[in-house]
Amino acid sequence: MHLPILPDRKSYEDARALIELFGEEAGTEAANRADASRDVGNHIHFCHWRQIERMILLLGVDRALGTVH
Repeated sequence: MHLPILPDRKSYEDARALIELFGEEAGTEAANRADASRDVGNHIHFCHWRQIERMILLLGVDRALGTVH
């Protein structure tokens, strides 16, 4: 799993909003949005929603990932 790159607060807010609206299905919704963006040729939104999908998965993990200082 690649750790997400979230360049701004909007990315976090999008992830949080999907979690609130879709619960456990939030990651699937983000993937669907990424696929829809890809299908219309919008690579910017495709990348955005794919990163949101990764962030949602990361937020669901109960332990620290990566280096802990």
